[in-house]
Amino acid sequence: MGAYLPDIEILHFLSLSDLDYYETAGGIEDLFRHNAFFIGKSLRKYIEAGQADYTPMLLSEIPKLFKSGKMHLNTALIQVSPPDRNGFCSYGLNIDIVKPIAESADQVVAEINPKMPRTLGDSFIHMDDIDAFVISDHDIIEFTYGELDDISTRIAKFVASLIEHESTIQMGIGQIPNAVTQELMEKKDLGVHSEVFSDGIVDLVENGVVTCKKKTLHKDKIICSFVMGSKRLYDFVDDNPMVEFHPCDYTNDPYIISQNKKQVAINAALSVDLTGQVNSDSLGHRFYSGIGGQVDFVRGAGRAREGKPIMALPSTATLNDGTLVSRIVPFLQPGSGVVITRGDIHYVVTEWGIAYLYGKSIRERVLEMVNIAHPDFREELLEHAKKWKYVYSDQKLPLSIDGRISIYPEKYETFLKLRNGKTIKIRPVKPTDERMIQELHYSLDDKDRYLRFFIPVKDFRHKKMQPLVTIDYKTDMILVVENGESGEDQVIALGAFFKTIQPSIGEIAFIVHERWRGLGITKFLLNYLVQIGKELNFKTFTGSILLENKPMLHIINSSGYQLKLKRIEGGVTIFAFDLS
Repeated sequence: MGAYLPDIEILHFLSLSDLDYYETAGGIEDLFRHNAFFIGKSLRKYIEAGQADYTPMLLSEIPKLFKSGKMHLNTALIQVSPPDRNGFCSYGLNIDIVKPIAESADQVVAEINPKMPRTLGDSFIHMDDIDAFVISDHDIIEFTYGELDDISTRIAKFVASLIEHESTIQMGIGQIPNAVTQELMEKKDLGVHSEVFSDGIVDLVENGVVTCKKKTLHKDKIICSFVMGSKRLYDFVDDNPMVEFHPCDYTNDPYIISQNKKQVAINAALSVDLTGQVNSDSLGHRFYSGIGGQVDFVRGAGRAREGKPIMALPSTATLNDGTLVSRIVPFLQPGSGVVITRGDIHYVVTEWGIAYLYGKSIRERVLEMVNIAHPDFREELLEHAKKWKYVYSDQKLPLSIDGRISIYPEKYETFLKLRNGKTIKIRPVKPTDERMIQELHYSLDDKDRYLRFFIPVKDFRHKKMQPLVTIDYKTDMILVVENGESGEDQVIALGAFFKTIQPSIGEIAFIVHERWRGLGITKFLLNYLVQIGKELNFKTFTGSILLENKPMLHIINSSGYQLKLKRIEGGVTIFAFDLS
């Protein structure tokens, strides 16, 4: 080959082939070059060895490179389906950059394969535009994501919790985005606008989850640029009018993407730093994958009405020597590329939870990111942030009595439908709630503050609030109530019990925003705290209420729990009741 075709460069977006070009070229470095816009597994070692090239570009902009003539192509090598009765061949499974390069190259050489699915949309080339062709009959390369592990499943559950009914979804390449499809079976009328999708979408279509009926753009249609998966997937897209293929300068155009209401972009990352910078294409100076369509969809979803860009990753990675390292990092490894900037980031998800960074200060971002890092690395990450003055000098983490990180008890998260028809979320407090709890306290007028604290407290600064958000979940519990319908983060109530000097006795307290009183929130919180208190081996709850606080006295007196203590001292009712 080298004797007849010296100094050849092959360009592609992503290669799944096991063909070893470099053995064919005899391993000569400058005789044969491969140039990839996205690095697949088969090419990774050659790029690391300097025998192949990587060109980083947004997927949406690659076609313009050829159409403008900035990158000249002598020959486009394409694989197509056989021509129909009108002479049109379908590009099949990948239109992405294939159609643009076929339209820009000096000549087009096609492999016509009867096993290539005939896909619909902007996906055809006429035989008159093919300069030469060969006939083949080989199977189409299939792609598998492997068995899902517990971490991927936990991440997928968190991601799925962010996806509302009637959303339009995009999923990048990777095990986690693919795992999300298995967690969406209870959703209704989802749509798909994605550069790529795999077998999971077929399951969602067959189960009536993906209908595309509520899409605001291309109603009733799945829009994509290419697919990667099994023969089942390829059979699904074959001549299927529900699925439209388009070149990636259309599917990945952020303006086009943003026209989909509730567009959700789900993409994988290699690491994310404490400030929200995302690396997803390199391991330090080693190029690992590519930019692909991440930036396009993060920006498109970010601009969409009610859109949600989501980055997902496991909190840790295991090195070749077995060392466990954090993928939530204080700073990106030297040489790592910033694919998603601090300004573009919205949601970051690990198996430990969801961090929302959009519009947040660096201090708030640090707390969000530390909260979803693996517990073994949280203290180290916080120490870095303290050293750089990103957070308060006295910033703490929730610690158990043994000094270990107190793990957030996700099992206590629940929802409550109120008398006014609104649904609220109730969950244990997190360190990231500090500002919202401050705002709840500041929303109280002087009378409310007097009834709650027995004096008209004016100051709710950090030093006073931090102990309320960094609790030991095994000995104390603060439940916060979120208003999920306001479009903004807001804590509208809280209920709590705190350990006393007697381990089996807890002291309870409640705060409810003025606009949310009389709806049954306090009564629900009381009953839920009793349930949790029993699980944590509390026997008795106690508390103090001013005689003037008649609504709270009514709740305690009518709660149904048998009071074993009730006395009045200096205008204060002191009570205690048995949790049993």
